[in-house]
Amino acid sequence: MAEFDSSDEESGEIDQTPFEISWLDLSGVGSDEKLGISALPGCKFKDTWRSIQNDLKRLQDCGIKDVFTLCTRGEMNKYRVPNLLNEFSAYDITVHHYPFPDGQVPPIDSLVKMVEELRINVMNGKKSVVHCYGGLGRSCIVAVCLLMMMDESLTANDAIEKVRDLRGHSAVQSVKQYNFVQDFRQLLAEYKKDEDNECRSLSR
Repeated sequence: MAEFDSSDEESGEIDQTPFEISWLDLSGVGSDEKLGISALPGCKFKDTWRSIQNDLKRLQDCGIKDVFTLCTRGEMNKYRVPNLLNEFSAYDITVHHYPFPDGQVPPIDSLVKMVEELRINVMNGKKSVVHCYGGLGRSCIVAVCLLMMMDESLTANDAIEKVRDLRGHSAVQSVKQYNFVQDFRQLLAEYKKDEDNECRSLSR
């Protein structure tokens, strides 16, 4: 139990309510498949006390094939799901682990890779869920960037509004995350330009 940094001796009554997954409609950006957004499965912290088996069975029952986990290993220890990544495989769910700290933004290269994997999944009808700790900050900026990548005419504000309609006004939590989304297309263009330059230099 050494890895738990708070409330180690506390235990709570297991919350038996079904694990909540919000489904983002992507039909307006060309996909019949929806994207799931959720909080951390099996989380045991403060007032939240969930069963990892119940939550993963719920994901399995919903037909989830891939999960994109944004929590760091330190967070998974803190919230008492230290073996979460291995647990997913027992339910035939493929894990894509792209960790970055709560309240922060991902490196652009990591985000581009993640969003492209998500886009391929939804276009091929593979049910996918993206989750962080609360399902409001990191998960929502990934969802917003996916919308913007799939529809180049969609503004950052419109994409944010779609996600907030689904997850509530707290979605895209920090100023840093909000500004990142506003700058996403510029960051993406710069990233692609750098990649093109690198490819040209390697081919010489």
